[in-house]
Amino acid sequence: MAGIRRVALIAAGLSGLVIAWQAMAQSVGNDKVTFQSALIAKKPKSGLPDVPAPPQAWPRLDAGAILCSTEDDLDRLAARQAGQAVGGPVDCQMMQNMTAVTILQRKGPGKEEVKLTSGKVGTTGWTNAWLPDKSPAPTRTAATAR
Repeated sequence: MAGIRRVALIAAGLSGLVIAWQAMAQSVGNDKVTFQSALIAKKPKSGLPDVPAPPQAWPRLDAGAILCSTEDDLDRLAARQAGQAVGGPVDCQMMQNMTAVTILQRKGPGKEEVKLTSGKVGTTGWTNAWLPDKSPAPTRTAATAR
């Protein structure tokens, strides 16, 4: 009895497949038959594949940021830029490239001790650059807005 039921279920399933197959087949001129099936592999897009950009280092000092050897050098630089007379040299440099850093300590929004993690790795210094804790949201460019 179970065998008959199984055969009946298989027959019903096969008849459903035949009806679905007939519904998918479409007659086109010149007696050609085409099929619209989701099982057909899609053609790959021509051209280069879209590859996401690697994540940028954060936190970082961008090109043009100031890095001073000591906190006193940073204070003297700020006083000199404000037009005050400052005695002695100021040991600061302008960053030429984007440089990844680790924030060691903060003393207000414009005074942070950092350690370089790219470029001259291990160098510590003080900067007046504003370095938020989180990376800013990425901006969409014409290339990424497709």
